Amino acid sequence: MKYWWRRLWKEEDGIGTVEMILILVVLIALVIIFKNQLTSLVNEIFDKITSQSRLV
Repeated sequence: MKYWWRRLWKEEDGIGTVEMILILVVLIALVIIFKNQLTSLVNEIFDKITSQSRLV
């Protein structure tokens, strides 16, 4: 396992993988932190879509 981590860290492809994992971790953390705000924003958007679609 230790050898695998060293190889992953030193390879160019491994660095890209580590960067992707870090980006995913940050995005997941942001979603968890702002979950309530995101939920209310999405609900407001769907409410507007629903109310405006009734007018047509």
